[in-house]
Amino acid sequence: MKDIKIVFMGTPDFAVPIFKALADNYNVVAVVTQPDKKVGRKQILTPTPIKEASALYNIPVLQPVKIRNEYEEVLKYEPDMIVTCAYGQILPKELLDYPKYKCINVHASLLPKLRGGAPIHHAIMDGYDKTGITIMYMDVKMDAGNIISQSETPITKDDTLGSLHDRLSEMGKDLLLETLPNIISGNINPIKQDETEVTYGYNITKEDEKIDFTKTNIQVDNKVRALNPTPGAYTTLNGKRMKVYDVRLSDRYYANTLPGTIVGFEKDGIRVVTGDKEIILTGIAIEGKKRCLVKDYLNGIDKKELLGVVLK
Repeated sequence: MKDIKIVFMGTPDFAVPIFKALADNYNVVAVVTQPDKKVGRKQILTPTPIKEASALYNIPVLQPVKIRNEYEEVLKYEPDMIVTCAYGQILPKELLDYPKYKCINVHASLLPKLRGGAPIHHAIMDGYDKTGITIMYMDVKMDAGNIISQSETPITKDDTLGSLHDRLSEMGKDLLLETLPNIISGNINPIKQDETEVTYGYNITKEDEKIDFTKTNIQVDNKVRALNPTPGAYTTLNGKRMKVYDVRLSDRYYANTLPGTIVGFEKDGIRVVTGDKEIILTGIAIEGKKRCLVKDYLNGIDKKELLGVVLK
């Protein structure tokens, strides 16, 4: 296997265990990742997680701004296979057609469900009861190539973006190591995706992060869990943005009460009306302050002033 030259293309934390497993077991001759970006209030130029991981292996790193215009640098490494995982750019046909063993992608959904850049967020946000990893041949269309292998996992009521992200990353590593020998030996039977079953998990926008309390309490819970720990779902309390990280469902029902209204308190939470029942906020971060438990937040305020306030 070491005589097969592989180029790995990936960017975020999710791809790191997958890259390391590949580099530990195969001949990764180059890494392609997104350009360094300025991060935080101080705008510090920061390498991608994959660039940092590649330094441990002394593997050359390429960071094209637009891969469709700079793909020839990749071809100089004469890859027999290209493996991608959450790279963040569409590959040009010149790259897709070059490797002997083609280009394969490790995608965090059960394709054809949740094509796109944020499949883990949407798996929770959209109420899926399961998701998984798909390894597929890459195609000029986004996440539309033939499926080589899949592995699935249930989504529990306690799963957050963080827990599901980490579980799927490990699953991706394991499935890739299991699948690669079969690809190389030709012992596979790729399956064409069923276009009638396609759904999308597009990148999360600022509007996606806002909580809509006219939705059911289950839908609000899904959104909060899908954005925990980052970027965090948010609402507005008395003109200040409030991020919500943890909630608990309640069966209480309030007729003729505006969704978003604060109607009471628990020892550990704020009770808020939704489109059907009630939800209890238990973990928040008020604008300009750190994340905290609601029980600690309530200790420092006059709760009477919050009764009847509508979160928007």
